[in-house]
Amino acid sequence: MDKNQIHFQLVWGILLTLMGIAFFFKIPEIINNAKTIETFAAGIGFVYFCLYMIDLILIVGGVGKIYSNLKKLKER
Repeated sequence: MDKNQIHFQLVWGILLTLMGIAFFFKIPEIINNAKTIETFAAGIGFVYFCLYMIDLILIVGGVGKIYSNLKKLKER
């Protein structure tokens, strides 16, 4: 992998992590909106689980991408 691609992947990892952090603070507003929809009101616990799982995947994926690409960058 060339150096430019490593830098691109590093920036992509940072953006994933920042999106996960921003989404974490947006979840309560999304939940309030979902409670007003009758279909989601019955399974609000599942909606919580899904949203926080998406958030966790964003943050862990971004941090993992940052870590692996920093490791590759230091090897060069």
